[in-house]
Amino acid sequence: MFHRIKRIKPLPDYLLLAHFTTGERKCYDVKPLFAQIEPFKVLLTEKGLFERIHVDTGGYGIVWNADIDLSADEIWERGVSV
Repeated sequence: MFHRIKRIKPLPDYLLLAHFTTGERKCYDVKPLFAQIEPFKVLLTEKGLFERIHVDTGGYGIVWNADIDLSADEIWERGVSV
């Protein structure tokens, strides 16, 4: 099943609050990705980039720039329900 994000909100401490089209909400911690995926490290150094996140067309993912994105399914599976 594909999950779709309706809205994404950046929170302090590199957390994301995802609002899914089903009405469910998940909190996702981006910090573990800094050690796992090289392009994510720029979120630590480029001021304001983390806050410039947006939902990709169709809601199947979220995007910061051409190199950094996450799928809605990743956030659904690893996020914590709130």
